[in-house]
Amino acid sequence: MARKKLSPIRKNEIKWAYIFIAPLMIGLFVFYYFAFFQNFYYSFTKLGSFGAPEFIGLDNYIRLFQDEKFYQALKNTLTYVVIGVPSIVILSTGAAILINSQIKGRTFFRTALFLPAVTMPAAIGLLWRWLYNYEFGIINFILGKIGLDSIAWLSDPDIVIYAITIVLVWTMISTQMIIILAGLQGISKVYYEAAQIDGANKFQTLFRVTIPLLTPTLFFVTVMSIINVFQIFDFIFLMIQPTALSMKYAMSLVYYFYDRAFITFEKGYASAVSMMLFVIILVITLIQMKLQKKWVHYS
Repeated sequence: MARKKLSPIRKNEIKWAYIFIAPLMIGLFVFYYFAFFQNFYYSFTKLGSFGAPEFIGLDNYIRLFQDEKFYQALKNTLTYVVIGVPSIVILSTGAAILINSQIKGRTFFRTALFLPAVTMPAAIGLLWRWLYNYEFGIINFILGKIGLDSIAWLSDPDIVIYAITIVLVWTMISTQMIIILAGLQGISKVYYEAAQIDGANKFQTLFRVTIPLLTPTLFFVTVMSIINVFQIFDFIFLMIQPTALSMKYAMSLVYYFYDRAFITFEKGYASAVSMMLFVIILVITLIQMKLQKKWVHYS
């Protein structure tokens, strides 16, 4: 069957379509695809700040699996994920449901809860660093007023990871809340009317209607939250001194990558760390995609 000949106008439209998407495609190729494969190659090399990379095979990965700091960073990162992601999903869902209901001052609460999403991470990190200050921070000031001892939030090895997690959760709730709010508003009112006719109360409606119909949105929020939490770096970098004893118990895999690449200038080894992080995120995401069939309900 002969192909239909395109008209000059259609050819012109196709040409300009490719011209308009060319900057985006070039940017993706240079800053994503090319950079990824270059980083993959560097993970098999010995590379410093200067000079050409020297191919050393699997030496970086062998060293990686024998590196105690890598396992400590992995343990810390998994702790952020295990504590932070459920907190983000639960709190953002609760906030979205609250804002979606008919409450007084709904516009004010929407603005207040969304504020962290439009605030620069650097400003958030410095703000919370002062809030956590042992001597002058407002949190310890309040604890002192109610008769409790001050807490070394950012220097106590047993506390620091939870302090960073609080900031991370507080920051991410706002963005995920907006996504969940959009999902709530996309649920047809027919389901609620049917539940009301059947005599379901608010509690039953929430867990038998709202949550099941919201599971596609919750699945998306969960996947994105896990990816984002695995990449935590800025708050650790801004809030904790590199030489602090607590840094060992707070550093994430991304911070460890930064430390190897830009502090000790072991860029080849740092590339191996980043590739391992990529593999971990990929495996966890694939597992989530497989398990979604068991709990995600598409209407």
